[in-house]
Amino acid sequence: MDSFAPRLTRAAVWRGDRVDLVDMVMPRPVRDEVVVRIRLATVCGSDLHTVTGRRQSPCPSILGHESVGDVVATGPEASVAVGERVIWSVTVVCGQCARCRQGFTAKCERVRKVGHEPFDGDWPLSGGYAEHILLPSGTTIVTVPDRMPDAVAAPAACSTATVMAALEQAGELRDRRVLVVGAGMLGVTAVAAATERGAHVLIAERDSERRSSAESFGASADDGEPVDAAIDFTGSAQAVRAGYHRLDVGGVLVLAGSVAPGPTLAIDPEQVVRRWLTIRGIHNYEPRHLQQAVDFLDATRHRYPWADLVTEPVALADIATALRPPPVGRLRVAVAGQTADQLGG
Repeated sequence: MDSFAPRLTRAAVWRGDRVDLVDMVMPRPVRDEVVVRIRLATVCGSDLHTVTGRRQSPCPSILGHESVGDVVATGPEASVAVGERVIWSVTVVCGQCARCRQGFTAKCERVRKVGHEPFDGDWPLSGGYAEHILLPSGTTIVTVPDRMPDAVAAPAACSTATVMAALEQAGELRDRRVLVVGAGMLGVTAVAAATERGAHVLIAERDSERRSSAESFGASADDGEPVDAAIDFTGSAQAVRAGYHRLDVGGVLVLAGSVAPGPTLAIDPEQVVRRWLTIRGIHNYEPRHLQQAVDFLDATRHRYPWADLVTEPVALADIATALRPPPVGRLRVAVAGQTADQLGG
């Protein structure tokens, strides 16, 4: 392990009605734990749902689960080295329960999640809206190529990796008609990723600006005709129902946005049988999807303007101004965990 002198770090703590900047002692990593100096975090829609009361989350807590940063300290068994730029998984898993042993770590029986843990618990420095984060044992950590901007790397930890998991559930996409429902960060990413896999991609999105953004990433306007796969990122019961009824014979409906209780979906089992339909859901993702996310963004860095989807970063001290929907033309608000002077120091 490198020499590690105890010092203070700063984090933005969500209190339920406000955000407080709190100074705290940086933890010393043990075993395979890693301390990362956060360069940049992006604000996921689930955090916006938390601060607006639409989503239940531990409080107080340090929110934020899309981040990129530099390793500054490690335990002796860590898989990464000091100085490497990395991203990390949303889930922290035990690796021992039945689900983990079956390769289904996304639903580990003892899962903990970055940006979703209580500040007054045993892992207080657990979110991305901070100067540093402690990554415990069970976190997947992936190195980031030097050529990849921070604004491109950060969303990979949630939105891009989730898209990789969703497309895996959709199956073979080459020469298939794919309907992507919702043109937020996940939807636009799915459009590009499905296009790269040889699909003819249609976008269903009511907002004209977002629809235009999706079309610039490879989508065509929705023609209302049957599709081989429909992937929903909205969670809207109406949208899910519409996607289901668009499926052609052998079609697959993938649900990725239905993460809160909502109306039930009426399905005729006879139609599922006679038309060979499949309905699949995904929540979280597996380690392979995080690596796939980085590889995909790196391979397409010259084809799609990924960085243009993210705002210029606001300072951590101004985090409250970032916890709101992104401006028109952008899909993620960025928060700087460290200033340029701090990163250079």
